[in-house]
This record gives sequence, C-alpha cells and structure tokens, in this order.
Amino acid sequence: MSTFTTRDGTEIFYKDWGTGQPIVFHHGWPLSADDWDNQMLFFLDKGYRVIAHDRRGHGRSTQTATGNEMDTYAADVAALVAHLDLKNAVHIGHSTGGGEVARYVARYGGEGRVAKAVLIGAVPPIMLKTDDNPGGLPIEVFDGFRAALVANRAQFYRDVPAGPFYGFNRESAKVSQGAVDNWWRQGMMGGAKAHYDCIEAFSETDFTEDLRKIDVPVLIMHGDDDQIVPIADSALLAAELVKHGTLKVYDGLPHGMCTTHPEIINPDLLAFIQS
Repeated sequence: MSTFTTRDGTEIFYKDWGTGQPIVFHHGWPLSADDWDNQMLFFLDKGYRVIAHDRRGHGRSTQTATGNEMDTYAADVAALVAHLDLKNAVHIGHSTGGGEVARYVARYGGEGRVAKAVLIGAVPPIMLKTDDNPGGLPIEVFDGFRAALVANRAQFYRDVPAGPFYGFNRESAKVSQGAVDNWWRQGMMGGAKAHYDCIEAFSETDFTEDLRKIDVPVLIMHGDDDQIVPIADSALLAAELVKHGTLKVYDGLPHGMCTTHPEIINPDLLAFIQS
C-alpha cells in the first residue's frame, strides 16, 4: 500500500497509477478512494496519471479522532500534492470531496499546482440553512444523520445507498445491489468518530469565499434529481460565485451519478480536461 504521514502523524493512503497529466480525485462521505475506480480506470486508459486518497478517518487512512474538518482536509491534500510533487493537476471532487477541492484550490492551488477543477454533486457553497442561506437544509437533517450513525452505523450505511444516494428509491431506477454493497463496504472501513465529525464539516462549512478565490476553470456537474445535495442551493449558486465556471446539469440523475451513469459523466469530464 502507498501511504505518507502528515505533520500530525496521520497516515494517508493513496493510489497513484500511470503517467501524464495528473488527475486527483476527492471522494465523498463516508467513502474512500475506491469510489473512483471507474473514473480512474477510464482516465488511466486515456493516458493520464490518476491519483486518489482516502481522506483522514476514511478507508485505509488513520481513523483520526481530531482534524476531521475542512481546513485539515485541504492541508492533507496539499501535503499529498507536495509528497508526489504534482503540477498542472486537475482536481475532481464529489460531494464532500467537492468542498475539499474548493478549499484546497483556493488556499494551495497557486504556483502551477492546479490546472482545472471539477465539482460533482458538490456541497459548496454551504448546505446548512442559515439566515444568509435560507434555501439550505435545516440542522435537523444533519442531526438525524448523526443520530442514525450513533444508533446503528452499519444499518444507516445500508439505507443511504439503497435509497436516495443512487436514486434507487425512484420507481424507474435500475437497482444495483453491488453498488449498495460497495458503498457499505467503503463506509464501514472508516472510523465512526471521523465520520461523525465530517457531517459537520460537509454541512456547516461555508465555501463562498473559497469559490470566489478560485482562478482556474471550474466545471460544475450536478444531477437535478440529487436528493442528497439539492441542486438549487449548491451547484446553481456555486456557478455564480466562481470566476471561470461552466455549469452542466443532468436531467434526472442522482447524487451518485458517477457510479450509476459513468458512460455519461466520464466523456464530459474528458472533454473539459482536454478543452
């Protein structure tokens, strides 16, 4: 296994395949680098160097009790980029990973490190309903996530992918039990404390200023049937905040559309990277 150690002693697992322009993938909660297997194989075949890490507290990385928030997540990415000496990289983030990309690129993306960024079903600008963000989701939604995780994490991690994450609760959905099982497998590899803390990180972090600071081209991809991160208070707002943004909306696609519809998502990613 490939790992490196951060300044606070956290061991971060990562995959690094191929050569060429690097593409760095940032996974969602509570998953791992494995959630990008389809995309990594696709872009490896196209001649790119593909990299994905398990966020601290997730997958095969250290099950951390501290540092489970966006500032540290972004610093961990910066440490990974320095460890691999990546330049001219494309950073692609899904869901929570999209927030990680926004903060990393805004704070550490200079000096030729970042060429482009992609946010897929991503949490920015901010998910939580506040006075300044009246269209967000109420805190009770996220309190429910925390309560379900504490009560029976294993069952909660069955219910999420079997229902809204992949849109398998829709009448027309073609359910993949393999996708549900793989989601559960990835989730249960991580640490309960880190996953608990990460709910606050993805729901309450305000990425508004991060989005405004990003100078590179940004592709924002979102399904209009995303039941986890509703499009009206995420992608539609984020597209107005970035300087060089392109918004692409997918009719009827769910939050986990990279898994359910890679034949649509992958070519669009490739076209953006090559543009």
